[in-house]
Amino acid sequence: MVYLCYYNSPVGRLLMASDGENLTGLWLEKQKYYAATLSEEGEENANLPVFVKTGEWLDKYFRKEKPAISDLPLAPQGGEFRQAVWKILCAIPYGQTMTYGEIARKIAAQSGRKTMSAQAVGGAVGHNPISIIIPCHRVVGSNGSLTGYAGGLDVKNKLLKLESVDTASLRKLTKIGQKMYVGD
Repeated sequence: MVYLCYYNSPVGRLLMASDGENLTGLWLEKQKYYAATLSEEGEENANLPVFVKTGEWLDKYFRKEKPAISDLPLAPQGGEFRQAVWKILCAIPYGQTMTYGEIARKIAAQSGRKTMSAQAVGGAVGHNPISIIIPCHRVVGSNGSLTGYAGGLDVKNKLLKLESVDTASLRKLTKIGQKMYVGD
């Protein structure tokens, strides 16, 4: 059985999903891949203990209290590669960022490979089913660009600012034809 609950956040309405014990999903309304890992229709139950605990966690997060990811029972659905990427995301400290390339190098080292595709990492980051809590918003481009976020770059920017990341120092890229230009 899948259980669902909604949470109204400063960045928009969130949908939470659970298997009854663990948080299995957290999506921003209208984000790319919204509820993509739900295999069946869910039953709404806002009183489920995992939803109450997740709501409290989110309240703390949006009050800048830096709650620990380990405080929640998380069970995101995904293959071994995605799970490895999401585990690295969970290790990015509050208020800090990491590049797709850095994550790719970590995955390569863990798997005994010389290299790993940053694009493959980007795919796994983009398919993160537990937004905000598994902090995919803390991942930036290798050139410091504020790039890619399933919930939209405006939400990514708001989350990073909430965590006191100097977003002005993160450069924005503009695509013109096939070339990328760094803007202010």
